[in-house]
Amino acid sequence: MGTPPQGGGQGMGKGKAASPIGRLSAFVAAMPAIAIALTLSAVFHATLLSIHFSFPERKSDTNAHALQVVLVNAKSATRPPDAKLLAQANLEGGGNTDEKLRATSPLPSLNAAEPQPELKQRQEQVQQMEQEAARLMAQVKSTVTLPTPAPRNQPTQQPTPTPQGTDLITQSLEIAKLKAQIEREYQTYQERPRRQFIGARTQEYRFAQYVEDWRLKVERVGNLNYPSEAREKKIYGSLRLTVYIRADGSVENIDLDRTSGSKILDDAAIRIVKLAAPYAAFPDSIRKDTDILAITRTWTFTSRDELKSQ
Repeated sequence: MGTPPQGGGQGMGKGKAASPIGRLSAFVAAMPAIAIALTLSAVFHATLLSIHFSFPERKSDTNAHALQVVLVNAKSATRPPDAKLLAQANLEGGGNTDEKLRATSPLPSLNAAEPQPELKQRQEQVQQMEQEAARLMAQVKSTVTLPTPAPRNQPTQQPTPTPQGTDLITQSLEIAKLKAQIEREYQTYQERPRRQFIGARTQEYRFAQYVEDWRLKVERVGNLNYPSEAREKKIYGSLRLTVYIRADGSVENIDLDRTSGSKILDDAAIRIVKLAAPYAAFPDSIRKDTDILAITRTWTFTSRDELKSQ
């Protein structure tokens, strides 16, 4: 018979080499390395994006209940055996009613229906005044009566005031006079100058500084005008004066509170205070509440023929 032709064997070998896997391997081998990396990266990311994650759904608990806790403003030493409510402290009974009610506020209840003692007293006074006013008005109306028409043949009789009406008119006049007097006295008091009395030991700066400047001026003028008669007769002593100074620095009055025992020294001290006037006007800090400043100091005529203040 003869052997098969060689050409047929070679055709079969070429059919086996042309399989799909072989072609893919040949294609991949022919691709550059960068193309292979990009292809693998695209496949990986596509696979990763296709995967989705989701949180599990929360199941609502239909059997759960809210816990109610009340606030109480008192507590007891023992724990109640049958507690009706939960609170921050043990409380065996409480409240001001026997009904089963719950307080709307933790604060103690106030009895708003019962007024305060002061308010109740004021209300009673107002009621008494209203009653007294009504009584007085009734008395006034009772005294003012219209005359009844009398027959023409009979003379008309004038109504005579009752003693109650006369007393009421007299009382009203006295009240009016008293009110006018009180208003005059109050007006006079308001118009009086505001006075401040300052002694030797003054702690408030606004007065202390002014008094110190005033003292230095009086001593300077006093030493320049020392009484020659006291120097010649060797008269020494101390006295106390109260000097009233107006807001403009002028002297309103000088009082001799304690004499030195020598008329020469007393008159010399008063004369020196007048010679040193006028003094500095009040600063705004003093003027705001003071019209007249009364300064009380002790003045001493020393054996050195000097005038000193204490």
